Amino acid sequence: MDVRGLREEYRWIISARCDQRCTKNQYSHFMTDAARQKAQMDPGSVVAPDLQGAIGVFDSGVGGLSVLRAIRQALPHETLVYVADSGHAPYGDKSSTHIVSRTLEVGRWLMERGVRAITLACNTATVVAVRELREFAPVPVVAIEPAIKPAVSLSQRGGVGVLATQQTVQSEGVAHLIERFGQGAQILLQPCPGWVEQVEKGELETPRTLELLREHTQPLIDAGADVWVLGCTHFPFLLPALRRLAGPAVQFIDPAQAVARELTRRLSLLETPATAGQGVEWFYTTGEVGAAQQVMSQLWERPVEVLSL
Repeated sequence: MDVRGLREEYRWIISARCDQRCTKNQYSHFMTDAARQKAQMDPGSVVAPDLQGAIGVFDSGVGGLSVLRAIRQALPHETLVYVADSGHAPYGDKSSTHIVSRTLEVGRWLMERGVRAITLACNTATVVAVRELREFAPVPVVAIEPAIKPAVSLSQRGGVGVLATQQTVQSEGVAHLIERFGQGAQILLQPCPGWVEQVEKGELETPRTLELLREHTQPLIDAGADVWVLGCTHFPFLLPALRRLAGPAVQFIDPAQAVARELTRRLSLLETPATAGQGVEWFYTTGEVGAAQQVMSQLWERPVEVLSL
């Protein structure tokens, strides 16, 4: 059988095994063996054996680094593996079918490496695909979502702005959050086209970026919203400029710390052991490696090596 045929057989085996019920230990051993088999089939592939037991963190692009930063602060000794699906970003203008497909594909890749938990650090993927990922993955999946509940409790004027992608704003998940927690408040859903793309390019303070920020925040300013929810993990990197536009009376909510706390809680319930304790991060991208390495190093605030997925 040629290499292509072996790869197809490998994919089929993984798919079939994931569909069966097994214990976490059986699953972990299976995925470790499968990763070794894949490396033998394709010597050019990059397989990092020390990802066994790591924490997988996934976003449509580089924005989830804001969540990775909070996780690193909460779990300083864990091995973290970050996947940026930049080759298929942004998710905000993609179909639900596309987002579900990409989320499951990256989730499968992480499970093949033997991660013991997955953090979905993408609001759009959460509101569209988290149910499918949780049904698919036999490991804990911790997901981020727009922090509407705490925003309503913090607002003094009853006005809450939610800055997010178009897909997130239009999702049933956000509608459900508003129905549950938005009673008595004015929830202003503000789509922010173009913001993700600017962060993906590392253009946080350019004239074009500031123009987009002014355009999409003006409705919240006009409405007097005093709490703004960062409903996309890319947006915390725009926070300095957003604070200048909003003024001191506006509070911002970034749910990354809450995600890190929930991940810590879920990990404490697992029987599988933690990784070696060196606090290592591995970075992968489905996009162009050189561009990803430059932007990730900028946002992570130190040089990082990015591998191709």
